[in-house]
Amino acid sequence: MAAAEQLVTIAAVLVGALTTHLTNHAMERHRKQHELLTRWDEKKLNAYEGYIDKIRSCVFLAVQLYEHKEGIHTSNKGEHELIAGLADAGWQRGRAFERIMLLGGDEVVEAAHQLNAAAIEIDWQAGGKVHGTLDEWRARNRAIFAAINEFHNAARQDLGVQGKVTGESHPERDLLLPPPRGGSNSNQS
Repeated sequence: MAAAEQLVTIAAVLVGALTTHLTNHAMERHRKQHELLTRWDEKKLNAYEGYIDKIRSCVFLAVQLYEHKEGIHTSNKGEHELIAGLADAGWQRGRAFERIMLLGGDEVVEAAHQLNAAAIEIDWQAGGKVHGTLDEWRARNRAIFAAINEFHNAARQDLGVQGKVTGESHPERDLLLPPPRGGSNSNQS
């Protein structure tokens, strides 16, 4: 009986060692999967943030150019310098868009396409490639900010962030416009 007890003890030790090994292996595998997921989420977040930053830079430069060309505000920079700045910012935006195409989920990629289209319309009117009134300019700016919000919502969903930046909890916002200038054409307010 002593030999049987020894065999049971050895078997119990072997089963314990095998269980420990399998548990450690499963935990290590789970940890590595979590690390990989976290690493990609961080890269996605950086790509999404960088893309929105480039979009906003383009809009800012387009507004400067448009206001300079229309005589709404004068710039310290000349028109050629403003056009060159907008072209460079557009190139940077394109590079950031490519990162979205590589890393983004389906909804994010579609929202980025819509946002890019709205951004290009602003660039075109600011640069004079398409003509439009001040009201059309403002409508394009409203459209791009709505597209930015849609991109934010898609990116938040892709990253697993709860909530939305639009909807019942967040009232619709409009462009912040200065009050009309006294004695000037009301179209340029």
